[in-house]
Amino acid sequence: MDATNAFATGSGSWLSRLGNLRNVVRQEVVARQLTAHLPMPSGASAIDVGSGQGTQAIRLAREGFEVTAVEPEPRMREACAEALEDETPAVRARVDLRAGGIGDLADVADPGGYQVVLCHGVLMYLDSPVVALTELAGLVAAGGTLSVLTRNAEALAWRPAARHDWRGALELLDEVDRADREHRSPVYRNEIGVDARADWREGLEDLLRSSGLALEAWYGVRIASDNVPVEESFPQDPEQARALLDLEERFGRTDPYRRMGTLMHLVARRPWPSTTTLL
Repeated sequence: MDATNAFATGSGSWLSRLGNLRNVVRQEVVARQLTAHLPMPSGASAIDVGSGQGTQAIRLAREGFEVTAVEPEPRMREACAEALEDETPAVRARVDLRAGGIGDLADVADPGGYQVVLCHGVLMYLDSPVVALTELAGLVAAGGTLSVLTRNAEALAWRPAARHDWRGALELLDEVDRADREHRSPVYRNEIGVDARADWREGLEDLLRSSGLALEAWYGVRIASDNVPVEESFPQDPEQARALLDLEERFGRTDPYRRMGTLMHLVARRPWPSTTTLL
Protein backbone atom coordinates (compact mmCIF):
# COMPACT_ATOMS: atom_id res chain seq x y z
CA MET A 1 0.00 0.00 0.00
CA ASP A 2 1.53 3.32 -1.11
CA ALA A 3 0.46 6.15 1.18
CA THR A 4 0.58 8.82 -1.51
CA ASN A 5 -1.44 6.91 -4.10
CA ALA A 6 -3.88 5.43 -1.58
CA PHE A 7 -4.83 8.73 -0.02
CA ALA A 8 -4.75 10.71 -3.29
CA THR A 9 -7.85 8.92 -4.59
CA GLY A 10 -9.86 10.22 -1.64
CA SER A 11 -8.19 13.58 -1.08
CA GLY A 12 -11.00 15.53 -2.74
CA SER A 13 -13.56 14.05 -0.34
CA TRP A 14 -11.24 14.76 2.58
CA LEU A 15 -10.77 18.42 1.66
CA SER A 16 -14.50 18.96 1.13
CA ARG A 17 -15.21 17.89 4.73
CA LEU A 18 -12.60 19.86 6.67
CA GLY A 19 -15.18 22.00 8.48
CA ASN A 20 -17.51 19.16 9.36
CA LEU A 21 -17.97 17.91 12.91
CA ARG A 22 -15.88 14.76 12.68
CA ASN A 23 -12.79 16.49 11.31
CA VAL A 24 -13.03 19.49 13.62
CA VAL A 25 -13.28 17.16 16.62
CA ARG A 26 -10.26 15.21 15.44
CA GLN A 27 -8.07 18.26 14.90
CA GLU A 28 -9.11 20.12 18.05
CA VAL A 29 -8.86 17.14 20.38
CA VAL A 30 -5.46 16.05 19.02
CA ALA A 31 -4.17 19.61 19.49
CA ARG A 32 -5.39 19.66 23.10
CA GLN A 33 -3.83 16.28 23.83
CA LEU A 34 -0.52 17.25 22.28
CA THR A 35 -0.18 20.59 24.04
CA ALA A 36 0.74 19.06 27.39
CA HIS A 37 3.75 17.31 25.82
CA LEU A 38 5.26 20.14 23.80
CA PRO A 39 8.40 22.09 24.70
CA MET A 40 8.47 25.87 24.96
CA PRO A 41 7.85 27.02 21.38
CA SER A 42 10.32 29.88 21.09
CA GLY A 43 12.89 28.72 18.54
CA ALA A 44 11.88 25.05 18.83
CA SER A 45 11.84 23.04 15.61
CA ALA A 46 8.99 20.83 14.50
CA ILE A 47 8.25 18.67 11.47
CA ASP A 48 4.82 17.47 10.36
CA VAL A 49 5.15 14.41 8.11
CA GLY A 50 2.04 13.98 6.00
CA SER A 51 0.95 17.47 6.94
CA GLY A 52 -2.06 17.43 4.61
CA GLN A 53 -3.92 20.72 4.54
CA GLY A 54 -1.59 22.04 7.25
CA THR A 55 -3.96 22.29 10.21
CA GLN A 56 -1.50 21.14 12.86
CA ALA A 57 1.59 22.63 11.19
CA ILE A 58 -0.03 26.06 11.07
CA ARG A 59 -1.24 25.70 14.64
CA LEU A 60 2.33 25.05 15.81
CA ALA A 61 3.63 27.98 13.76
CA ARG A 62 1.09 30.28 15.41
CA GLU A 63 2.50 29.18 18.77
CA GLY A 64 6.04 30.08 17.71
CA PHE A 65 7.51 26.80 16.45
CA GLU A 66 9.69 26.70 13.35
CA VAL A 67 7.81 24.10 11.30
CA THR A 68 8.76 21.95 8.33
CA ALA A 69 5.56 20.67 6.70
CA VAL A 70 6.21 17.61 4.52
CA GLU A 71 3.42 16.37 2.26
CA PRO A 72 3.67 14.05 -0.79
CA GLU A 73 0.29 14.83 -2.39
CA PRO A 74 0.25 17.98 -4.60
CA ARG A 75 -3.41 18.71 -3.96
CA MET A 76 -2.85 18.71 -0.22
CA ARG A 77 0.24 20.92 -0.50
CA GLU A 78 -1.84 23.38 -2.52
CA ALA A 79 -4.50 23.40 0.20
CA CYS A 80 -1.84 24.05 2.82
CA ALA A 81 -0.35 26.88 0.80
CA GLU A 82 -3.81 28.44 0.44
CA ALA A 83 -4.42 28.18 4.19
CA LEU A 84 -1.08 29.88 4.85
CA GLU A 85 -2.16 32.85 2.75
CA ASP A 86 -4.71 33.69 5.46
CA GLU A 87 -2.04 33.77 8.18
CA THR A 88 0.13 36.66 9.31
CA PRO A 89 3.53 37.15 7.67
CA ALA A 90 5.22 35.96 10.87
CA VAL A 91 3.31 32.66 10.83
CA ARG A 92 3.92 32.13 7.11
CA ALA A 93 7.64 32.68 7.64
CA ARG A 94 7.73 29.91 10.25
CA VAL A 95 6.32 27.22 7.90
CA ASP A 96 8.56 25.58 5.30
CA LEU A 97 6.30 23.51 3.01
CA ARG A 98 8.13 20.70 1.21
CA ALA A 99 7.21 17.81 -1.08
CA GLY A 100 8.06 14.42 0.42
CA GLY A 101 6.89 11.71 2.73
CA ILE A 102 7.61 8.40 4.38
CA GLY A 103 10.41 6.62 2.56
CA ASP A 104 12.30 9.71 1.45
CA LEU A 105 12.53 11.81 4.62
CA ALA A 106 16.33 11.74 4.44
CA ASP A 107 16.02 14.00 1.38
CA VAL A 108 13.81 16.64 3.01
CA ALA A 109 14.49 16.49 6.76
CA ASP A 110 17.35 16.76 9.23
CA PRO A 111 18.10 13.51 11.12
CA GLY A 112 17.68 14.00 14.85
CA GLY A 113 16.98 17.66 14.29
CA TYR A 114 13.45 18.20 15.64
CA GLN A 115 12.04 18.74 19.10
CA VAL A 116 8.57 17.84 17.79
CA VAL A 117 7.74 15.27 15.09
CA LEU A 118 4.13 14.79 13.98
CA CYS A 119 2.73 12.02 11.79
CA HIS A 120 -1.06 12.08 11.84
CA GLY A 121 -3.31 10.03 9.60
CA VAL A 122 -0.54 8.39 7.58
CA LEU A 123 0.20 4.95 9.02
CA MET A 124 -3.19 3.56 7.99
CA TYR A 125 -2.25 4.02 4.31
CA LEU A 126 0.99 2.01 4.62
CA ASP A 127 1.36 -1.76 4.40
CA SER A 128 3.22 -1.76 7.71
CA PRO A 129 4.17 0.81 10.36
CA VAL A 130 7.68 -0.60 10.81
CA VAL A 131 9.62 1.46 8.25
CA ALA A 132 7.64 4.60 9.01
CA LEU A 133 8.17 4.55 12.77
CA THR A 134 11.87 3.79 12.35
CA GLU A 135 12.23 6.70 9.94
CA LEU A 136 10.17 9.06 12.10
CA ALA A 137 12.06 8.13 15.27
CA GLY A 138 15.28 9.03 13.51
CA LEU A 139 14.09 12.64 13.25
CA VAL A 140 13.48 13.10 16.97
CA ALA A 141 16.12 15.03 18.91
CA ALA A 142 17.16 14.04 22.43
CA GLY A 143 14.31 14.95 24.75
CA GLY A 144 12.05 15.44 21.74
CA THR A 145 8.49 14.26 21.13
CA LEU A 146 6.92 12.06 18.45
CA SER A 147 3.14 12.32 17.98
CA VAL A 148 1.42 9.60 15.93
CA LEU A 149 -2.28 9.38 15.07
CA THR A 150 -3.61 6.24 13.43
CA ARG A 151 -6.64 3.93 13.23
CA ASN A 152 -7.35 1.90 16.35
CA ALA A 153 -7.66 -1.83 15.59
CA GLU A 154 -9.13 -2.51 19.02
CA ALA A 155 -12.28 -0.52 18.19
CA LEU A 156 -12.47 -1.21 14.46
CA ALA A 157 -16.04 -2.53 14.56
CA TRP A 158 -17.44 0.17 16.83
CA ARG A 159 -18.40 2.74 14.17
CA PRO A 160 -20.79 0.49 12.19
CA ALA A 161 -22.19 -0.92 15.44
CA ALA A 162 -22.91 2.59 16.75
CA ARG A 163 -24.68 3.33 13.46
CA HIS A 164 -26.80 0.16 13.80
CA ASP A 165 -25.03 -1.48 10.87
CA TRP A 166 -24.98 -4.85 12.55
CA ARG A 167 -23.77 -6.80 9.52
CA GLY A 168 -20.96 -4.34 8.87
CA ALA A 169 -19.83 -4.59 12.49
CA LEU A 170 -19.80 -8.38 12.35
CA GLU A 171 -17.80 -8.31 9.12
CA LEU A 172 -15.15 -6.11 10.74
CA LEU A 173 -15.00 -8.36 13.79
CA ASP A 174 -14.43 -11.28 11.42
CA GLU A 175 -11.67 -9.31 9.69
CA VAL A 176 -9.98 -8.63 13.04
CA ASP A 177 -10.10 -12.36 13.85
CA ARG A 178 -8.65 -13.28 10.43
CA ALA A 179 -5.90 -10.71 10.78
CA ASP A 180 -4.98 -12.09 14.18
CA ARG A 181 -4.74 -15.65 12.82
CA GLU A 182 -2.69 -14.47 9.84
CA HIS A 183 -0.39 -12.25 11.94
CA ARG A 184 -1.22 -9.07 10.05
CA SER A 185 -3.06 -5.81 10.57
CA PRO A 186 -6.83 -5.69 9.96
CA VAL A 187 -7.94 -3.72 6.91
CA TYR A 188 -11.11 -1.73 6.26
CA ARG A 189 -12.69 0.68 3.75
CA ASN A 190 -12.65 4.20 5.16
CA GLU A 191 -15.12 7.01 4.62
CA ILE A 192 -13.24 8.67 1.78
CA GLY A 193 -13.55 5.38 -0.11
CA VAL A 194 -9.99 4.14 0.38
CA ASP A 195 -8.81 0.75 1.67
CA ALA A 196 -6.75 1.30 4.80
CA ARG A 197 -5.19 -0.53 7.74
CA ALA A 198 -5.58 -0.37 11.53
CA ASP A 199 -2.88 -0.76 14.18
CA TRP A 200 -2.68 -2.35 17.61
CA ARG A 201 -1.35 -0.02 20.30
CA GLU A 202 0.88 -2.66 21.89
CA GLY A 203 2.58 -3.35 18.56
CA LEU A 204 3.26 0.34 17.97
CA GLU A 205 4.60 0.72 21.49
CA ASP A 206 7.04 -2.15 20.86
CA LEU A 207 8.20 -0.51 17.62
CA LEU A 208 8.70 2.83 19.34
CA ARG A 209 10.73 1.19 22.10
CA SER A 210 12.93 -0.62 19.58
CA SER A 211 13.60 2.76 17.94
CA GLY A 212 14.77 4.29 21.20
CA LEU A 213 11.56 6.09 22.16
CA ALA A 214 9.41 5.63 25.25
CA LEU A 215 5.63 5.93 25.13
CA GLU A 216 4.71 8.89 27.31
CA ALA A 217 0.94 8.83 26.88
CA TRP A 218 -1.78 7.54 24.61
CA TYR A 219 -5.28 8.83 23.95
CA GLY A 220 -8.45 7.87 22.14
CA VAL A 221 -9.82 10.28 19.55
CA ARG A 222 -13.43 10.70 18.38
CA ILE A 223 -15.35 8.51 20.76
CA ALA A 224 -18.70 10.17 21.45
CA SER A 225 -19.13 11.66 17.99
CA ASP A 226 -17.76 9.08 15.56
CA ASN A 227 -21.18 7.72 14.64
CA VAL A 228 -22.52 11.01 13.23
CA PRO A 229 -22.99 11.33 9.45
CA VAL A 230 -19.82 12.44 7.67
CA GLU A 231 -21.54 15.60 6.40
CA GLU A 232 -22.80 16.75 9.82
CA SER A 233 -21.68 20.28 10.64
CA PHE A 234 -19.80 21.30 13.75
CA PRO A 235 -22.15 22.90 16.32
CA GLN A 236 -22.59 26.64 15.85
CA ASP A 237 -23.68 27.15 19.45
CA PRO A 238 -20.44 27.94 21.38
CA GLU A 239 -21.67 26.16 24.53
CA GLN A 240 -22.55 23.02 22.58
CA ALA A 241 -19.23 23.10 20.74
CA ARG A 242 -17.27 23.53 23.96
CA ALA A 243 -19.19 20.73 25.69
CA LEU A 244 -18.55 18.37 22.77
CA LEU A 245 -14.81 19.05 22.71
CA ASP A 246 -14.53 18.87 26.50
CA LEU A 247 -16.34 15.52 26.51
CA GLU A 248 -14.20 14.12 23.69
CA GLU A 249 -11.01 15.25 25.42
CA ARG A 250 -12.06 13.70 28.72
CA PHE A 251 -13.20 10.45 27.10
CA GLY A 252 -9.87 10.37 25.22
CA ARG A 253 -7.83 10.14 28.41
CA THR A 254 -10.18 8.01 30.51
CA ASP A 255 -10.54 4.23 30.54
CA PRO A 256 -12.53 2.40 29.33
CA TYR A 257 -13.75 5.10 26.94
CA ARG A 258 -10.42 5.88 25.27
CA ARG A 259 -10.19 2.29 24.02
CA MET A 260 -13.29 2.95 21.92
CA GLY A 261 -11.69 5.77 19.97
CA THR A 262 -11.79 5.24 16.23
CA LEU A 263 -8.35 6.84 16.22
CA MET A 264 -5.57 6.49 18.76
CA HIS A 265 -3.03 9.18 19.50
CA LEU A 266 0.38 8.06 20.79
CA VAL A 267 2.93 10.48 22.22
CA ALA A 268 6.48 9.17 22.67
CA ARG A 269 9.72 10.80 23.76
CA ARG A 270 13.40 10.20 23.13
CA PRO A 271 15.19 10.21 26.49
CA TRP A 272 18.06 12.54 27.17
CA PRO A 273 21.44 10.75 27.11
CA SER A 274 22.45 9.59 30.56
CA THR A 275 25.42 11.35 32.09
CA THR A 276 28.02 9.89 34.42
CA THR A 277 29.77 12.07 36.93
CA LEU A 278 33.42 11.21 37.45
CA LEU A 279 34.71 11.72 40.99
